[in-house]
Amino acid sequence: MVKTWGWISFILFCLGVILAVIGGIVASGNVAIAAILVIFGFIIGLIHVLIDKEGKGLVILLLATIAILAMTAAFAPITVLGIGTYAAGILVNFAALMAPVALIAAIKALLKLFLEPQVKI
Repeated sequence: MVKTWGWISFILFCLGVILAVIGGIVASGNVAIAAILVIFGFIIGLIHVLIDKEGKGLVILLLATIAILAMTAAFAPITVLGIGTYAAGILVNFAALMAPVALIAAIKALLKLFLEPQVKI
């Protein structure tokens, strides 16, 4: 059953990436696309929390998401052939997909930090 949920999460992620790319190129700033991506992100985040009970991939997930969210505005200054506009639109859409995943993972990490007994030295 865990493998099935993992596949569902992977498929939603792939669909989200495709939608983020298409939306960033064709309809940058479209609210409906952003809403769909946020919903996909919440579902992916919830599945990840339910599957990864030990939190093994939590640090990698948070680090990757922080990197993605930090670089969303990095491509905007590139003005050659409008590449910056398209890249920024794609990255903003991708950030809309990954921000809910990061929120849920961060809440899980904080709960794990505060609720599990700490090792005493």
